[in-house]
Amino acid sequence: MRLKQFEFWGALGVTQSGGSRYESGREIPEPVQILLNLALGGDMQSAELFGQLRKIEAREREVVAAKKAKPKVPLGFGMLP
Repeated sequence: MRLKQFEFWGALGVTQSGGSRYESGREIPEPVQILLNLALGGDMQSAELFGQLRKIEAREREVVAAKKAKPKVPLGFGMLP
């Protein structure tokens, strides 16, 4: 790839020192792992990751919609839920 360390990690939103720690064995956070797999993995792996991310996003949208659909009943003064 012929990138300098700060260029490579910077493209993923990681500082050079953070990237160096990952290269030395520190655990890489899941969002950074996903970006690395998308950037460096094959087409099939990238397609699978995008599919998984889309499923997560769809579930999150369903949860938000369900929360919005529940009407909140105001309680009168002194009433407990």
